[in-house]
Amino acid sequence: MHIPDGILPTAVCLGGYATAGAATWYSLRKINQSENPREGIPRASLLTAAFLVASWVHIPVPPASVHLLLNGLLGAVLGFYAFPAILIGLFFQAVMFQHGGLTTLGINATIIGVSAILAHLVFQIRKLFGPDNRTATGIFGFLAGASGIALAAVAVFALLVTTIPANIDVEAERTAIGILTIAHIPLMLLEGVFTALVVLFLIRVKPELLEGK
Repeated sequence: MHIPDGILPTAVCLGGYATAGAATWYSLRKINQSENPREGIPRASLLTAAFLVASWVHIPVPPASVHLLLNGLLGAVLGFYAFPAILIGLFFQAVMFQHGGLTTLGINATIIGVSAILAHLVFQIRKLFGPDNRTATGIFGFLAGASGIALAAVAVFALLVTTIPANIDVEAERTAIGILTIAHIPLMLLEGVFTALVVLFLIRVKPELLEGK
């Protein structure tokens, strides 16, 4: 899911930094419009750490393997805090573990972070059924977790397929990218279930963590 250095053209990487900057500005603007912008910082810090280490949990899906992402969970629980949390997590993944890259940091942040924000909007739909409706919370928690992975995987697929260098076997590369994308379907379901369980737990023991999210 993380695109490493040296894969994408320079222009695409620069465009990724531009979109990540715009998304960061928008997210911070939405956070500052809340009643207490600092209230969500401890929660965001905790989930940033979870996001940072999640990439080390690899799930074998022959002929490849995929890893946990948790962007849907961050979107559901953190709301607009999710984007800066993911940006910081990606930076430390690239610097400390060489997972992803610095030239592609903007692209990775845009793909994973915007998917998290869209997952947040999906989770918001539960409010139409009442804030304390556990069934709706579980269903839309699942959809948020699953859609976070699905949207990011589709975005990565589209980006890689449209930027394949002409000097390699394009058809073989497309097939490999397609297989890797399909391999994320089990992970999509797993993260959907995990996100649903987390939000159901939170609404039972500390529902205020989901208020306004």
